[in-house]
Amino acid sequence: MAVGGETEAHPTEANGNGTDRRIRFIPLSYSSTDSDDSALSLVLTVRPEWENVEFVRFTDGITNTLLKAVNKKPGLSKDEVDKEAILLRAYGNGTDLIIDRHRETQNHELLAKYGLAPELIARFDNGMMYRFIQGAVTKPEDLRKPVIYKAVARRLAQWHAEVPCIPGRTGHSRKNSKVEGFAGPAGNLGDAEFQQALDHVAPGKPSPNIWSVMQKWIFALPTDTEEQRSRQAELQKELTALVSELSQRPGLGQNGLVFAHCDLLSGNVIVLPKSLGAAGDKTAETVTFIDYEYATPSPAAFDIANHFAEWGGFDCDFSVLPTRSQRREFITEYVRTYFSQLREQPGTVDEAAEVEKLLAEVDVFRGLPGFYWGIWALIQATISQIDFDYASYAETRLGEYWAWRAETSGSREKSGAEMPLRERRWAQEE
Repeated sequence: MAVGGETEAHPTEANGNGTDRRIRFIPLSYSSTDSDDSALSLVLTVRPEWENVEFVRFTDGITNTLLKAVNKKPGLSKDEVDKEAILLRAYGNGTDLIIDRHRETQNHELLAKYGLAPELIARFDNGMMYRFIQGAVTKPEDLRKPVIYKAVARRLAQWHAEVPCIPGRTGHSRKNSKVEGFAGPAGNLGDAEFQQALDHVAPGKPSPNIWSVMQKWIFALPTDTEEQRSRQAELQKELTALVSELSQRPGLGQNGLVFAHCDLLSGNVIVLPKSLGAAGDKTAETVTFIDYEYATPSPAAFDIANHFAEWGGFDCDFSVLPTRSQRREFITEYVRTYFSQLREQPGTVDEAAEVEKLLAEVDVFRGLPGFYWGIWALIQATISQIDFDYASYAETRLGEYWAWRAETSGSREKSGAEMPLRERRWAQEE
């Protein structure tokens, strides 16, 4: 744990969207080898009056350490304790290589401005603290319940309709004219060339975006062996093809991009207590989302397809992915909410036509989540200290992508091979 110095106020970069509030910075670190003491030092810096601090560890994520800090004052109910609780999130080892932490802070502040994120209390050397959201974290099986997935559809539509996309840089720290942490072709690029390679990966699209993120990750892939270098070249070729095929498609939002979560797995979906839900129908569920480190401008169809892929959890159970009728039900709820929440109302909207259009677009994007998380997992396999088999996960997710490629190109049918389970489930009507 790094100790010393006084707390400072670090401003987020002003961007014209009201997200330039000065965020308190604490020059301390969380240490996994000294978890309770290092976490306690951080919490007491922002809550020095707390006398009986306890921690609850959440284990749903596979990137960061997430701790809930509570002040167990005698005589308080659980609800009263939770109202004052703090979430401490410490970043996973080496994840700055694939996640722009400054951008994450901007995202959090922007979402808070729109009432879509809890108050960000402070940042520290390797993480952040924010207000705890009362509610129940979902499991993969919860995402498959109509009352939940309709609530997710409404909240996601609200994100996409209300939150503006913020331009910014997608680069990384440099050292000795090399790209620090990057190998292969990126390692020989200077600052300007590297930035240009990211920003111009999808011509005409403001950066950052889902395409520039994937380009950055491909640059970050390990290249120590001939096999690794060959795989990087293969994935680079695929990204170039994907950009050509998908990046210029028309879609919702400005220039076909919306402010997307891009990591809407069950652990990031919180079902709010009825008392905190939306006014009106008290039988409907209300959800909110947490963890905005991957949030970036993206086609809405990718964000939705990516969420559908998470119905099977980290086990990638393809047998429970949404059928076509389930996807239509989700997208119908999404479309209704999206067009009602737009800041500039478009006038008469043919909702049925919009549903069919988006349903088809999500079908087109169904292979991209496997490519996206497959690259991510290849990097995590080399840097993460979390006990998770990233290497196997990478092969499973990339397998999704190659199966989609074989299906859409017709090569699977031509070869006489059986349609894989994920594609069969996706094609299932009921």
